[in-house]
Amino acid sequence: MLRMTALVLLYAMLLAGSRFAAYELRFDFMVPAAFQEERLSSIAFNLPLKLLCLLLFRQFGSLLSYFSVPDLLRISAAMATANLMTYGIRYNLMPELLSPRGVVLTDFVLSVGALSFMRLGFRIYRERFSRGARNGSRSTSRRVVVLGAGDAGAQFVQEAQARPALNLKPVFFLDDDQRKHGLHIHGVPVLGSPDSIERWHKEYNIDGAVLAMPSAAVKRVQEIYKHFTELSLKVEIIPSMAELASGRVQVTKIRPVQVEDLLGRAEVDLDNADIAALVREKVVLVTGAGGSIGSELCRQLAEYQPQRLLMVEQAEGALFNIEGELNERGHRHTVLPLVADILDTTRMELIFRRFRPQVVFHAAAHKHVYMMERQPGEAVKNNTTGTRVLAELAAAVGVETFVFISTDKAINPTSAMGATKRLAEMALQHVQGKTGGPTRFIAVRFGNVLGSSGSVIPIFKRQIAAGGPITVTHPDVTRYFMTIPEAVGLVLKTAVLGKGGEIFVLDMGKPVKIVDLARQLIELSGLRPEVDIEIKFVGLRPGEKLFEELQHHSELLRPTTHPRIMLLATQQGVDAQWADRCRHEVEELASVLEPDQLKLAMQRLVPEYKPHFEGS
Repeated sequence: MLRMTALVLLYAMLLAGSRFAAYELRFDFMVPAAFQEERLSSIAFNLPLKLLCLLLFRQFGSLLSYFSVPDLLRISAAMATANLMTYGIRYNLMPELLSPRGVVLTDFVLSVGALSFMRLGFRIYRERFSRGARNGSRSTSRRVVVLGAGDAGAQFVQEAQARPALNLKPVFFLDDDQRKHGLHIHGVPVLGSPDSIERWHKEYNIDGAVLAMPSAAVKRVQEIYKHFTELSLKVEIIPSMAELASGRVQVTKIRPVQVEDLLGRAEVDLDNADIAALVREKVVLVTGAGGSIGSELCRQLAEYQPQRLLMVEQAEGALFNIEGELNERGHRHTVLPLVADILDTTRMELIFRRFRPQVVFHAAAHKHVYMMERQPGEAVKNNTTGTRVLAELAAAVGVETFVFISTDKAINPTSAMGATKRLAEMALQHVQGKTGGPTRFIAVRFGNVLGSSGSVIPIFKRQIAAGGPITVTHPDVTRYFMTIPEAVGLVLKTAVLGKGGEIFVLDMGKPVKIVDLARQLIELSGLRPEVDIEIKFVGLRPGEKLFEELQHHSELLRPTTHPRIMLLATQQGVDAQWADRCRHEVEELASVLEPDQLKLAMQRLVPEYKPHFEGS
């Protein structure tokens, strides 16, 4: 109450002073005697209306030190309304006391200016002095150059200036756009392009750089990063546009540059309306929900407001983590964690018949090539039998869309894991042709995803942390890489594009040499390849390829409506005889056959499979 009274008195003094000064300015500081009494009457009549309008425009409920453009607009609207009301009432009821129009207009300008400057002054004090004094951090701020004078860079500078506790002092911008050179943004000059850093970094005593170019091409990011690290300048990066747009993070949440930033590609352009129509208000089931792909599927699907998101996972720890994350994001009443093994047919049948999922994303799999090479029976059970059983359940309960996450290793497979995934694709096509029901069965192939469990990046990071060496199988080995969000976004799009029975292949860009990836990770850790960390070549392991393939020689890829999704145009049908052989010769014998015998059995069903036999 005391605060409100003080605020009313402060506003009243400023507004009364503005009206008083308006008369002085209108009459060149020589107000005629005839207007002296009218001025006092005008203040007494106009002031309550102004305070009432400020109340109606919610200015008494705002903190003085928080002032922005919406507040300026509300203050302007309140003052305009009050002055128009005053003029209209006096014009109709008391024309003899009508203020000159010049006074009314001048009063409006002075009132808006006085209130705005007062609020702005409180804001500047809060941002520049009060916080800095409390934290004692102004003298220890890191001096950084901001790379990118666009919206992201401007927002970063604004936030850094407003929050001294961040210990960041933007000193100048560097931007490739020459039209911005010589200009200032929030008082910070744009001195030149990032390539001119040698000219400025010592003169301005720069401690590091913040990369604020979320839409820049990866090649340009690589060039800038290499250039700055050669000058021993630490480069950090702001969050991606997707993260900023979602509101999950702020622009000042900078982090070190990671290998994903140097290998990633432009944001995936998706028609979210199509995906939303597929998912919204429907029951969606994700298997392998705790894994790298499965958990990201859950994150993205939850944003499309499904009626229920069923998360099936046998590892309770991983399931607990993704449930907690989605609960924190506000999806507590949407997600339902279900601890279950997809090979437990009774449990899975209960889930399908009880919850009646309409859309299924099947991401559960055994995926580690070398481990599955030594125990192919487990890969058969999880990857092939598990997929077939789920597909048959989906067809039985009338699931609308069933999307199977396959792999590029199913193309001309040399590993048991790849062969079991190819068997799963063929089993899916058989179920599609056999049932003739409404379910659309779709398979999606793509390569390695950056940072997933068991991928080379976490392994390399662990080896670097241990002091090396980094182990690479072969100096010429290459792999395709995608970011997890990119891969999942495209998987969702294939669910819209598929009519049933298709195998889609995602555009994975250009292959990356693993040895180059190892060198980049060493440099990102602030170390030198072959000097601080040794790179050791250990040879290809059984089942591994020197390079991954995009299609079998008999397969033909054709484009779809999305530039990063391709469709296998030539696909052989799968008949009932093949399906029976797969079930009796491979699936039912997976636990009893020796590894080499099981590989031979799979080869008979997948002729392009080139198995590696023990002892060979």
